[in-house]
This record gives sequence, structure tokens and C-alpha cells, in this order.
Amino acid sequence: MSAGYVIAQLKITNPENYKEYIEKVNPIIKKFGGEYLVRAGEFQIFDGETKFPRIIILKFPSYERALDWYNSEEYKPIKQIRLDNAEGTNIIIKGL
Repeated sequence: MSAGYVIAQLKITNPENYKEYIEKVNPIIKKFGGEYLVRAGEFQIFDGETKFPRIIILKFPSYERALDWYNSEEYKPIKQIRLDNAEGTNIIIKGL
């Protein structure tokens, strides 16, 4: 079974309120077997540009488990906190 990855690129628009998202999302990620591989670390852009300076990469045991996490009832209210306080993109992708 291939791992599932979540790749998020974000621009935090309300840092104070976004702290609530960070606090609440971690236990749910762990519940679904997810782990952080990258969490807003230092980076350099070599080609092109981005308007989303915060990059997060999560690994789940499977693509299906990543989808389960994102679509779960537990994550739904927490996702809204992110949507209200950040702009960006989220991709869920099946690994090799």
C-alpha cells in the first residue's frame, strides 16, 4: 500500500487565530496515523515564485487514510479555522 501525502502551501492572514488551528489539528493528524515531514522550514525558491510562504508536508500510512483524515468529521470544524485564517492550496497525493 502506498503512503499518502498532504502538501499544503499557505499564507497565514491572521496569525493569532491560526494558532488555534495548529493546536487542534495535531491530535487529529496523529489519530489518522499522520506525521509531519515538513512544517514551515527554511526554503529557497530556485525557479518561479510563490505567494504561499508556509509549506507543510504530511505523510499518512495510505492515500486513503489521508483522504479519511481530510474528510473526517473531527477535522471539519478545524479545517474551517484554517480557511478563515489562511490562504493557500492543499494537495493529497498517492506516493510511490
